[in-house]
Amino acid sequence: MTERKPPGVPFESFVDKQIRDAQARGEFDRLPGAGRPLPDESAYDELWWVKRKMAREGMSVLPPTLALRKEAEDALTAAYAAPSEQAVRKIITEINSKILDMMLKPPPGPPLGLKRYDVEQVVTDWHNRRATGQR
Repeated sequence: MTERKPPGVPFESFVDKQIRDAQARGEFDRLPGAGRPLPDESAYDELWWVKRKMAREGMSVLPPTLALRKEAEDALTAAYAAPSEQAVRKIITEINSKILDMMLKPPPGPPLGLKRYDVEQVVTDWHNRRATGQR
C-alpha cells in the first residue's frame, strides 16, 4: 500500500483497486484467524483490542488496593520460600510498610481489606515449615 492515490480518482475506487490487487497477489491467503468468527467481546467492547494486546503482552491493570493484595500474597509465599530468617524478616517488613502506606492514604477504588503481617508469626511459621519439610 505504498502507492499514492492519483488525483481525480475517487477514494473508494482507489481503495477497491488496492484490495483487488492484493487479493490477486494472494496477500489475504492464510491469514491468522481466517474462517473463524470474531470473538464476541469485540462486538460489544470498544476497548477489545487494548485488552487483547495487554493479554498478549502479559500485562494487567488492577486498582492499587487489589494489586497490593496480590503483592502481599506473593510476598508471603516468597517469605515461606526464603533461604534465611533474615530474608523472611526483610520481605515481610517491606510488604508491611506498603500495607501501612495504603492504610494511611487509601486510594480510590475498593477497600484494602488487609492488615499488616505479624513478622514474628511469619518467622515462626517459616521455622515450622522448614522443620516439617514444607516450602
